[in-house]
Parts: sequence; structure tokens; C-alpha cells
Amino acid sequence: MKAFIFNGALERRQESTSGVLSNYFAEQLNQLGVENSVFNLADSGIPLFDTSLSRIPNSVKIMNNLFLEADLHFWLSPLYHGSVPGVMKNCLDWLEISAKNSPAYLTDKNIGLVCWADGVQALQGINAMDAIAKSLRAWTLPFSVPIVKRELFENTGSKEISSDYKRKLDLLINIATTRTAVFETLPGRS
Repeated sequence: MKAFIFNGALERRQESTSGVLSNYFAEQLNQLGVENSVFNLADSGIPLFDTSLSRIPNSVKIMNNLFLEADLHFWLSPLYHGSVPGVMKNCLDWLEISAKNSPAYLTDKNIGLVCWADGVQALQGINAMDAIAKSLRAWTLPFSVPIVKRELFENTGSKEISSDYKRKLDLLINIATTRTAVFETLPGRS
């Protein structure tokens, strides 16, 4: 099983919310013996989606391969003005180059969703990612983690994830890895 952690925030610092969450997922998956990689959108060099280009940019090819090679995804996003960041959506739009693959897009990939917001509206970001994932023919997990950012860390100034959110993130990881392992055993799966 191979997992892919998609950091959809434009943050490069390891101590940023997206950095802490990405590292947490990678560490937990490593402990479970699940091969994983983190894709940091801020470092990816993905250009604006443009169907008129005669050549697909190399950064887009690399990104597409990472998305397609993984059996399991975790999409992490802040909530910006009621949805995911535009650069995250732009990156996902580039999956259009896999439309003619067999199977197309992210068919049958399992995706766990996490979104954080300063208020209590993070579920809007989850809903946006859910709609995108399903349009790309993926399966979103029946459990997601909308985060109230001020409650994510143990105390003000700390970058230690609170025990309540660790429990929720661990449950998401457990559901994702278990579901993916079972899914891989179904007839017709390689």
C-alpha cells in the first residue's frame, strides 16, 4: 500500500499548520509500515491550468504520477473564503491529463479529507474537496476531520497537536489504511 499526503496550503514552514499536519500523517503512516510521500503544493511549481499548451509541464507530469501511483490519499487544506485555496484546485484540475488513462483520473483511490479554519466552517472545505474527489472518480472516506484551528494545538504557541485531534486524525488514518487494504483484496484488483 502506498499513501500520498497532499498538502494543499501555500505554506513552506515545517511549523505551519499544514507542515505539522503533513508530518503527523507521515509519521503515523511510517509507524504502520505504509510507504508514503508528502506533496507540498508551495514547492511544486505547478503552473496555471492551461489546455492550450502544446507540451505538458514537467512539474505537472511529476505531480500526476505521484497522484496516480498512490493507493490512498490524504488531502489537507485550509479554508479560504468558503472553499479550498485556488492553487489547490488548480493543481487538481491538472489531473485532466489523466482523462484518457485506463482507468481515468483517480478511479478507485481512497481519499481522506482534512480541512482547518479559524472559525467553525472547515466542513465547507471538506465538502469542496469531496465534490472534487468524486468528480475525479475517487472514493472519499466516510469520516473526515474538519478542524477548528484554535483547538488544534495543546495550548497557545504550542505545535503539539491536541489529544482530541490526534484521536480524530488517527481514526481517519485507521479507516483509510483498513479500507484500502480490504479494497485491494477484492476480485479484479491487482
